[in-house]
Amino acid sequence: MSLKQKLKEFINPVEEEEYLEMDGKASTSMDYEQPMNKSISKLPADTKMVLFEPRSFDEAQEVGMHLKGGRAAVINLHRLPKEYSQRTIDFITGVIFALDGTIQKIGHNVVLCTPKNMGVAGAIRLNESE
Repeated sequence: MSLKQKLKEFINPVEEEEYLEMDGKASTSMDYEQPMNKSISKLPADTKMVLFEPRSFDEAQEVGMHLKGGRAAVINLHRLPKEYSQRTIDFITGVIFALDGTIQKIGHNVVLCTPKNMGVAGAIRLNESE
């Protein structure tokens, strides 16, 4: 062992457990974790719209996956705190922009997101004066 290697191990000791042996087979520690929510794959193939009532910002990614899959999404943000609902809207707006889709407010804290290939007809008035 060279002096350089000894100095390196002294400054940054490496535990024996950190070394992984690769014998050609996939190790269980190297396997990827399965997604926590598998509802995307459980949907029928003919589903065109998905309804969401997220309870955390983490569920925004699932909405984005459905939009990428060509499905529309109605998102009810009533159960999210204000700062998380704003973050969710910002994330979904970015996804919609990337997909050339549309996003519409259809109620208080409720939005409709549609991908590019899906049109929406009509309008909802949020104020009585309109």
